[in-house]
Amino acid sequence: MRSLPKLIATDLDGTLVHSDDTVSDYTRAVLERVKAAGIHIVGATGRGPRLTELIRFDIPAADFLVMGGGSRVLDLRDTDHPIVLRDERLDGDALAEVLTRLEHELGTLSVLIEAGDHHEAPLWGDADPHWRYPDVVEARVRAECLNGPVLKGFARHPTCDVDEVLAVAERVIPPSMATITQAGLGYIEICPPGVDKATGLRFVATALGIDPGDVLVFGDMPNDVPMFRWAGFGRVAVANAHPALKALADETTLTNDEDGVATYLEAMLKL
Repeated sequence: MRSLPKLIATDLDGTLVHSDDTVSDYTRAVLERVKAAGIHIVGATGRGPRLTELIRFDIPAADFLVMGGGSRVLDLRDTDHPIVLRDERLDGDALAEVLTRLEHELGTLSVLIEAGDHHEAPLWGDADPHWRYPDVVEARVRAECLNGPVLKGFARHPTCDVDEVLAVAERVIPPSMATITQAGLGYIEICPPGVDKATGLRFVATALGIDPGDVLVFGDMPNDVPMFRWAGFGRVAVANAHPALKALADETTLTNDEDGVATYLEAMLKL
């Protein structure tokens, strides 16, 4: 009989969460059974800390949250007194330089800035109908958005596919300046250097004294690639995952809309 992992980390949107932005009762119940088996659960998401309450609603069984693609790590074991284990920001001048380099290669980009971390803080920048969420967007000129540290920048090209934009970014932006990825929103995401889901999960593993070899991860998009490369117990992609993530996966489960994560975990618990 194969041993069980000590920690499970799962992405939310496109992986655990259905396409209609809901989480099934079945998935919630399976995650509670996983937790009852003594396995720690981590929600690892690109969503920023301004959406902490929504994240906690979607994955109430989580002991830890890795948010903003790794920039904010929250210990929820004492639910009334969460502890921030990591809080990273990107300097506004650095983000301005990233955008300048990208626009030199690609032309004008539609840009949104995530700077506030209070509950449902607005995004700043270019209101764009291609942004799929009903966030409040405050129209601000870019210079005003970048006059201080930010959590993350989002950038979209009007005609280029997001993977094409990401490829350009990887070519012209050094990792020492920013971490750039994409999470399936049609935008690249520009995060502080050294920030990704793997580095966020390291904070959790350190707090728990757990080795990466005891970590099982689930995901669907390129922003999950770092944690797939880091985790050693198992890497499971949902069937709707990006090809780049499927290429790294040990196994593929059902789609997010078919409760692929919960189906996999339920079978694992029965072994």
